[in-house]
Amino acid sequence: MKSKKAMVLLALLGVLVLVAVGCGRRGRDQGEVIVLSYANFPPNSTFPCVQMERWKTEVEKRTGGRVQIKTYPGGTLLGAKDIFDGVVAGAADIGNFAMSYQPGRFPVSEALDLPHFFPDAQTAGKILSDLVSSTSPAEFAEVKVLSLFTCPPGVVMSSQPLSGLESLKGMALRSSGTVLEAMRLLGAAPVAMPQSDVPDALQKGVVKGLVSSAEVLKDMNYAAYCGHVMAMRLPVTSFAVVMNKARYDALPEDIQAVLDGLFAEQSAWTGDYVDQHAEEALAWARTTHNVEVTEPAAADFDRLRELFAPLFDDYVQRVQAKGVDGRKVLDFIQSHPALRRAAP
Repeated sequence: MKSKKAMVLLALLGVLVLVAVGCGRRGRDQGEVIVLSYANFPPNSTFPCVQMERWKTEVEKRTGGRVQIKTYPGGTLLGAKDIFDGVVAGAADIGNFAMSYQPGRFPVSEALDLPHFFPDAQTAGKILSDLVSSTSPAEFAEVKVLSLFTCPPGVVMSSQPLSGLESLKGMALRSSGTVLEAMRLLGAAPVAMPQSDVPDALQKGVVKGLVSSAEVLKDMNYAAYCGHVMAMRLPVTSFAVVMNKARYDALPEDIQAVLDGLFAEQSAWTGDYVDQHAEEALAWARTTHNVEVTEPAAADFDRLRELFAPLFDDYVQRVQAKGVDGRKVLDFIQSHPALRRAAP
């Protein structure tokens, strides 16, 4: 009798073990939610954060809720210059950063920030994505690249009339990155300062304007201070969204496929979004503040190419010391069909 009871108990225990194992497997295969942190540095209303929220939505939708993204805009998780290293170290699973914030560290992708006269962010982002995916540069070896994009090409915004390139001579203009040296070559007086200091500097006359992509006319209300805009196709700023490599490698293959499938799509979406946003800002500036918008003549663009040539020569020399064939990188960019079709 005791033996029969023991057999029944053992059978019942076996059933319970099987049920527990089955439940555990369902938890791992179906019920487990993977939570990923995403660090970003600009305010949440700006386009790098708008694209972040769109990417989050698409990932969560396409994985059926198996992945959830917790976003941290405005430097609340990592500062602008700390994001890349923070992702490598695992302080954030994903991060968006601007390569130009760490000069010399990203010798291949920084070539996009030279004055190529891109017509829009859509074109620049496409070329940047093709460059990185085609060459797999060592600068991204420690991370998984999820997306690449740029801001629209820079324009000059000024409180003083802009009647051509000569009108920029001696003009104090807030500038940053490659643009700062480009404006110096033009004979302007570039001033480096944080974007947050610009409104006060404009009101006090410390600067007479700034160089940036056009969406800030509305987003930062610069149209209230700068009644004149010259659309010069000045350098873009490049951005990369990267993921901790070990975290990516640990994901199920079907989730990796979702992230990989968004690489080109997200770049194109971001370019289209911010280009439209820049055009809307220009239209709003014209209507709301009577801002005058002009463009350089064709002959001016020829002159600009000559003036900016030393920037390209300097780039080739600088990156050679890092083992990068800068001339080959520039040839890739300048011979890209998207740029050749849109040359000014």
